[in-house]
Amino acid sequence: MKNLLYLFFASLLVSFSCTANSESTEDPLKNPKTSISLPLAGNAYSSKHLESNTITDNGIENWTNAEEFFTIYFRISKAGSFQLTIEESVEVFGKSELEFSINNEAKKVKFDTSKKAVTIGTWKINQEGYVAVKIKGINKTKDRFPAINRLTISSADYDGKISYVPNNEGNFYHWGRRGPSVHLNYQVPESVNAKWYYNELTVPENEDKIGSYFMANGFGEGYFGIQVNSATERRVLFSVWSPFNTDDPASIPESHKIKMLKKGENVHTGEFGNEGSGGQSYLKYNWKAGTTYKFLLQGFPQNNNTTTYTAYFYAPELQKWLLIASFNRPETNTYLKRFHSFLENFIPEQGDLSRKVLFNNQWICDDKGVWSEINSVRFTTDSTGAKEYRMDFAGGLDNNSFYLKNGGFFNNYTTPKTIFTRPLNNKKPEINFDTLP
Repeated sequence: MKNLLYLFFASLLVSFSCTANSESTEDPLKNPKTSISLPLAGNAYSSKHLESNTITDNGIENWTNAEEFFTIYFRISKAGSFQLTIEESVEVFGKSELEFSINNEAKKVKFDTSKKAVTIGTWKINQEGYVAVKIKGINKTKDRFPAINRLTISSADYDGKISYVPNNEGNFYHWGRRGPSVHLNYQVPESVNAKWYYNELTVPENEDKIGSYFMANGFGEGYFGIQVNSATERRVLFSVWSPFNTDDPASIPESHKIKMLKKGENVHTGEFGNEGSGGQSYLKYNWKAGTTYKFLLQGFPQNNNTTTYTAYFYAPELQKWLLIASFNRPETNTYLKRFHSFLENFIPEQGDLSRKVLFNNQWICDDKGVWSEINSVRFTTDSTGAKEYRMDFAGGLDNNSFYLKNGGFFNNYTTPKTIFTRPLNNKKPEINFDTLP
């Protein structure tokens, strides 16, 4: 009889060991007021950033290194209590233990061979803004930690909005993890025949994150700015879109191709694709955060239904203007229009890092040689921000400069479509057009 009882209780222990369990024995919420399914593929970031391949379209997987940890972000519109549950899609490899924490309040969860949903615990969040959920690996018996696809965020008392990247429609995990792009649209009358466009750009120190494109002189047919391409490479980039609408530059007919007329010393030229197509040029140049750089763009129509665009970059380290490139665009008959600047992150793994840029002293010069200062902008964001999947976007006035900021999951966002006006500088650019290279 004792042997039978022993076998009975032993079998119970085995059945319980096939479940995942938390140190807390919290039950799932019944009929929550709010509940969302949060895909980690679009909302989680690795501490390794560029070096990691542990976040895929399936969420967190291939996680072998205990030193690597993950942070998941979502934004709430007011205070509330939130229960986190690992959904049944979790894939377990042997026995392991993970730690989940919010605001340094940690809860540990043990796993073995089950794929059942696991309630992690409940946290009380006292204010509106982004919530950061940190996941650390404590121990494991196999070569990797559990693969986690989604978390359920639910609440018995919260009835507000939760902002997060909900799905991958239109490759939105990619765009959502990059973070919202932000723009300044300069208020210039369309009736002006602007032949020249001048801007000054400063990236504050420590805001020059890898993957950033700080675009100074945007116009209707292209853009001109500076990038951080890697830890060792930076570029001055100038591109003009083809009038033929395609993401594949090889499909552009010869009659619609952008033609390079000239380029500066050490400037690379070629074609680009994926976000429209056209002619691209860039100069590898080790520009510095904290230094102000000047951008000058010329654009005017020819007599054959084409328009020529030429970009100049002032390098204070060299104390001279550098020619980047001059392109001719067919099927186009215009002066410079639709003036704007923007800030974007083009590396999804860097989307949890904040970046900022300042713009100052914007001017245009018309076809008669008359200069006019621009001192008013309209702030906008891309669809990632407009849909409020990500709300870490800002722009407007910083002292007497315009600024843009994105990424990093900061809380104080700027209302899109707000117009900002700065005081006039009355510092007309001193440029001798005849001596430009």
